[in-house]
Amino acid sequence: MKGPSTFNRVSVVAGLAFLYLPILLLVIYSFNASRLVTVWGGFSTKWYGALLRDQQLLDAIGVTLRVGLISATLATVLGVLAAVALVRSGRFKGRLLFSGMIFAPLVMPEVVLGLSLLLLFVAFGLPRGFWTVTVSHATVTLCYATVVIQARLVSFDKALEEAARDLGCTPVQAFFAVTLPNIAPAVAAAWMLAFTLSLDDLVIASFTSGPGATTLPMRIYSQVRLGVSPEINAVSTLLIGLVATGVIGVYLVQQRRARVADLGAA
Repeated sequence: MKGPSTFNRVSVVAGLAFLYLPILLLVIYSFNASRLVTVWGGFSTKWYGALLRDQQLLDAIGVTLRVGLISATLATVLGVLAAVALVRSGRFKGRLLFSGMIFAPLVMPEVVLGLSLLLLFVAFGLPRGFWTVTVSHATVTLCYATVVIQARLVSFDKALEEAARDLGCTPVQAFFAVTLPNIAPAVAAAWMLAFTLSLDDLVIASFTSGPGATTLPMRIYSQVRLGVSPEINAVSTLLIGLVATGVIGVYLVQQRRARVADLGAA
C-alpha cells in the first residue's frame, strides 16, 4: 500500500508547526528570567510567583472559572434536553424554527451576538455583571453542546431504552438509568467544549460584562495593548495546562468505558 507523499508529509508538518509553534514559544518564554519577552535571560519560575501576587489577574481568573463552570453546566443540561427533543420527538410543529434557533449561534458573528445580548439586557433593565456574562456564555455554547450530544443520541440504540420500559421503568427512569449513562462520554465532551469556549471568549464578554465581572481574556487584552508581560505568558501557560488536562481526562474516561464495554461484550 502506497504511503503519503513527501508533499503531504511536509504540508502536515507545516500546518502543525503553524498551529502549535507559537503556543510552544509562549510556554517556553513563561519561564524566561528576563522581563523582555523577546530576549532569553535564563530559566526562572519567578513570573509564576509574580502572578500569585497580581490581585487583578487572580480576580479575573476567579471570575472566568466561575463563569465557565456555571455556563458550561447550564449549557450542557439544556443541550441534553434540546438534543432529546430533536432526536426523539419526531417532526413536531415548529421543529424547523426550534432547530434554527438552537444552531443559529454557530454561524452568527460574535459581534452580532454580543450586541444582541447587550440590547436584550438593557431592554429588561438588567445590570451588567457576573450573571449577564454567565447567561450569555451559556446561550452561545448551548448550540455546541447540542450538536455533540445530538450526534451521539442519533446512533444510540433505542431498543435498550424500550427494554427498560418493558421491565417497568417510566420514560424518565429509563432515560436516567439507560440512556444517560450510555451517552455520558458525549455529555462530558459537550461540557468540556462549552467550558473551553467560555474560557476563550472575549467579544461577548466585552459587551455583557460590568463592574466586578472582568474575565481573564478581557484583562489580558487590556494589558497586551500596553505591552506583553511575562506574567501573561505564565497565566496563558496555566490555561493551556488546564484545558489539556481536561481533554486528556475526558479521553482517558472514554477509553476506559470502551475497554469495559469490550470486556462486557466478550
